[in-house]
Amino acid sequence: MSSARPGTTTGSGLARRRFAGTVAGLAATAAVSALNVKDAGPAHARHRSGRRPRTDRPLFLGTYTSTEGGGTGIGLGTYDTSGRITATGVVADVADPSFLALAPGERTLYAVDEQQQGGVTAIALPSGGAPTVLGTRSTGGAGPCHLSVHPGGRWLLSANYLSGSVAVHPIAPDSGALGERTDLVTHDSPPPGPGQDGPHAHQILTAPDGRHVLAVDLGNDTVYTYRLDETAGRLTEVSRAALRPGAGPRHLTFHPSGRFAYLANEVDNTVVVCGYDAGSGRLTPGTPQSTGTGAGTSYPAQLLVTRDGGFAYLANRGHNSLTRYAVEGGGARLRLLDTVPVGGDFPRHLAFSPDERLLFAANQKSGTVTVFSVDSGSGGLTRTGEPFAAPVPVCVLPL
Repeated sequence: MSSARPGTTTGSGLARRRFAGTVAGLAATAAVSALNVKDAGPAHARHRSGRRPRTDRPLFLGTYTSTEGGGTGIGLGTYDTSGRITATGVVADVADPSFLALAPGERTLYAVDEQQQGGVTAIALPSGGAPTVLGTRSTGGAGPCHLSVHPGGRWLLSANYLSGSVAVHPIAPDSGALGERTDLVTHDSPPPGPGQDGPHAHQILTAPDGRHVLAVDLGNDTVYTYRLDETAGRLTEVSRAALRPGAGPRHLTFHPSGRFAYLANEVDNTVVVCGYDAGSGRLTPGTPQSTGTGAGTSYPAQLLVTRDGGFAYLANRGHNSLTRYAVEGGGARLRLLDTVPVGGDFPRHLAFSPDERLLFAANQKSGTVTVFSVDSGSGGLTRTGEPFAAPVPVCVLPL
């Protein structure tokens, strides 16, 4: 592994990654195309009546802007306690904002610009005012698809999918704006897994201990652990976890205890429970297990774990379902309970409301967001209302 320039890629790689369904996306675009950033009102979004009821909360949607039927920027909306979503505007002129993350304190929103010349954009969320784009910085790679804010709030971490690299940017403490990149690390070893053309960094996040940063690479079946120098903003590798060849690890989610993590493997359609040692940052993968979707691949996308560590949910894009697991043994085991139809096509991203009473699913190909109520006792999911139409939604972020 090195901090060298990432390898070259082509625009066709971006097209393959997006799996975009255009017909539903076009219909969703027509429904919201008249919205733009000036429609956003106090507290990030205004209710259609002109006032935002106290029960309404803000919601953001990531999309692709360069795909036919895609959006025109970051979608703005509100949702109520029943899960009903109301569109309120768009933060325009943000290119391909396919993944979103909030800074601590919720004063700033960050978005990837998933393009050949990748970037990350900062958007200010002033209380009582409209969102304001603060600027974009280059990630130094192609096709950034994930980002996260380090818990200290001083560093933004991003993953370049097409070029297989991870980047670090400083965050201005006063404004939340981004500074010039301080590091870029390319996953130049081990060799790519079966059927892969190179490394494909898909996720970067900070472990619950706050001392280690983990990067999930689908292309070479590896999860890298780094230490982040919080003064210089540079990454130093401390360990690697190898998945079985052809697993295609995509998304890692920690158990609240911090001793275990769950890995969704996109290519071989499995989930793996991993042990995690906070002292060394070492991740130890266990035995792959079923997603409950039957034979073949179903492109599992992402896992969510409840705050109490009792249940986990997996989005299955090919199967168009959500798998429900009981978490047992203090986080050491996942027991498959059932799969529930998602009510849309290609669920790309899941998110809880802050109180975890609602679960949102962004369905990329159907151009919809479906919402479920969550039973805190059983972990059962019940769909609420009709799907919300949105242009190619690939990320949903309810506040």
